[in-house]
Amino acid sequence: MHVPDGFLDAPTSIATGAVAVAGVGLALRGARRELDDRTAPMAGLVATFVFAAQMINFPVGAGTSGHLLGGALAAVLVGPWSAVLCISVVLLVQALLMADGGITALGTNVTLMALVGVWVGWGVFVLARRLLPRRTSMVVPAAAIGALVSVPAAATVFALLFAVGGIAPVDPGKVLAAMVTWHVVIGIGEAIVTGLVVASVVATRPDLVRGALPALEKRELEIRSPAR
Repeated sequence: MHVPDGFLDAPTSIATGAVAVAGVGLALRGARRELDDRTAPMAGLVATFVFAAQMINFPVGAGTSGHLLGGALAAVLVGPWSAVLCISVVLLVQALLMADGGITALGTNVTLMALVGVWVGWGVFVLARRLLPRRTSMVVPAAAIGALVSVPAAATVFALLFAVGGIAPVDPGKVLAAMVTWHVVIGIGEAIVTGLVVASVVATRPDLVRGALPALEKRELEIRSPAR
């Protein structure tokens, strides 16, 4: 999913850069409502885990490999605003120190993975959480569903950007079909990893999982309510 330099023309790269700056700016303000002395270290751990996990590629067939995007995972664990910051920091370090994703394409990568990936993953997670029974255990399948959808969603946005400002002489329809097809498969891997990680944290410290707070609050209310 990391877009290298030269895939998109200058106007498109500048536009996505502006979107990325605006999105990160809003996240800096929004994260103040999500982070405190107890949860701030969790954000650091999430960023570190995503950075390390993105170094691991898994095969999906035909010489294609995928890796964790981490947007939905980060959003469920620390909240969407903080997740945008976590993924953005990871992408910045990768671009500057590891040449993973182009520097001129940094805005595009932040837009795709830190904005689209996080917010689509979080939105689908919230919807799935509302449809499923309101129990802490249901956070895991809801997170997996959000992760599954977030990956092809980000791939679709890239294909649309390529149709607008792609440099290579490739039919945009073929790019869209290839990106969505392969990233649905990658999304399955994303869902598995996200489900396993969220399940392990929910099993030990559900109070540190942002997405589990509504279920925990409901359980506390039920415990405190007098029996009828």
